[in-house]
This record gives sequence, structure tokens and C-alpha cells, in this order.
Amino acid sequence: MQLKNREEKSLLIAIIISMFLWGLSWPSGKVLSRYCSVVNFSVYRYILVIATLFISLPFMGVSLRVRKAGIPMFVMSGILLSVYSYFFFVGIKLGTPGAGGVLVTTLNPIIAYAIGAALARKIPGRKDILGLALGLAACCVLLKAWDPASTVSDSGNIYFLLAAFTWAVMSKFTAKGAQYGSSMGFSLWQYIVTLACLTPLVNIQEFAAVFQVRDPVFWLNLIFGSVIVTAAATTMFFYSTTRIGAERASSFIFLVPLCAALSSFLFLGEQIHLNTAVGGGLGIGAVYLINKKTKHAVGTVKKTD
Repeated sequence: MQLKNREEKSLLIAIIISMFLWGLSWPSGKVLSRYCSVVNFSVYRYILVIATLFISLPFMGVSLRVRKAGIPMFVMSGILLSVYSYFFFVGIKLGTPGAGGVLVTTLNPIIAYAIGAALARKIPGRKDILGLALGLAACCVLLKAWDPASTVSDSGNIYFLLAAFTWAVMSKFTAKGAQYGSSMGFSLWQYIVTLACLTPLVNIQEFAAVFQVRDPVFWLNLIFGSVIVTAAATTMFFYSTTRIGAERASSFIFLVPLCAALSSFLFLGEQIHLNTAVGGGLGIGAVYLINKKTKHAVGTVKKTD
């Protein structure tokens, strides 16, 4: 029991670090957007991610094999990851990226929890309901939903809502990855499917031109977004979903908007507004409540034939 608790604490620390890295990827992605389109950037990123994992996982003693029964799972999760990327790309083009970042990272843990509760026919406990309510409140505060000038109603932002839903559904497939092989090996094949789905959308001329870029800022941010954020942080998140469940792991995404704001302030000089600080605090409270253990089990609804 003590060993299990120690492993769980290590996983929670790893998830928090992953969320900080996800937050840091927002200003990093903003820098990269000056050099190439978002679709091409994602393809560059997945090429580097796949190469990194192919090289590193065997040295770590991680098997790349996935049982035959798991093939439909990683194919489906890879397709969903590419669909998520597509919705996100269109949202950035038609909507407001700042609002989209808040919508996606704040709503998808709520959606993930709702889907999980519905599938398990589980009645959420009081602390979970309060945690989800705090998460929704954090979204409203971060977006300044009370302000008539708020960008939450922009037409393009519907794609961010679709992206949040897609990620939540995808997390259900990645949570089952450990049943068919190592979760990291499962993630690798998932990324390969995602790359295969995104490749037809690539701008070929731009893809070739990127090799002429000599600015180290581009390459440092590309490597950071690929090797550190996706290969390390995102894979760790997928691994954590197999250990502590998709609903619980997804709750930590409430931390991303605050981390993104802090990193944007530190590296891009963007101002932190009061609603950002308050919304970030509410998001942290949501994570704490959803992950706080209670002495009494959460009630369930009995299944009927």
C-alpha cells in the first residue's frame, strides 16, 4: 500500500510538471507561428516525436509491441488526435487563439469527467461536483464571460469546443493502452497514425523551405515542442491516464491556462490580468477537490439488464 501511494504521488508530480510544460508550449507555439503554418509545425513536431521515441524507448527497455486486439484502439486514438489538431487549427484561423486556449484546456477535463461518469453510471460525489463547478467558473472568469466585448461567442470558437470534446473522447482510448502493451509504445503508434492523417494537409513548398531556416530560435522552439512537450510531457500524461484514470488525469488540465499565462509573462512580457490570476486560482482549486481522497466511496447506479 505504501509503495502504491508513493507511485501515485510520483505520477501526480509528473502530471503537474507536464501541465507546466503544456502551458509553456503556448508562448513557444506563438513564436513558431511566425515561421510556418500550424499544420506544418504539427507535422514537423510529430516527425521529431516519433524519431525520438523510436530511438529512446528501446534503450529504456520499453517494448514497442502492441497486441493485435489493441490495434483498433491506437488507430482510433491516433485518428482522434489528428481530428483534435484539425479542429484546433481551424479554431486558430477563424476564432480567437487566447480564448481557444482557455476553452480547450478548461472544458476538456469537465467533458472527460462527464463522459466517464456516464459510461460508468457513476453518481459524482459532492467534492467532485464542486470541483467541476469551480473548473467551469475558472473558464468563465478567464474568458471574462460577463463582458459584452468577450470573445467567447466568436464563430470560430465552436471549433475549440469540438477540440475539447474530441480530446476528452480520445483520453478514454489512451486510458486503455496499458491493456495491450506498454502505454509509451501505445503512444508511439498513436502518434504514427496522427502523422499519417495530418500529412495530406501539409503545404509542400513550405515544408521544403523550412530546412533553409537558420534562426536558432525556430529550431530550439521546435525541438522543445516536439521532444520535451510531446515526446515527454504528453506521453507522460497518456501513461498517467492508464494508471490513475482518464477523469482524474484530465482534471490537471485546469492548471494549463495559468501556466500558459505565467510563461507568456516570463518569456513574452504579456501582462497578467486580475481575471487570469483569479481564474487560475479557481482552476487549482478544481484540481485539488477532484483529486482529494474521501473516506466514503462515491455512489454508483446499479446496471439493469
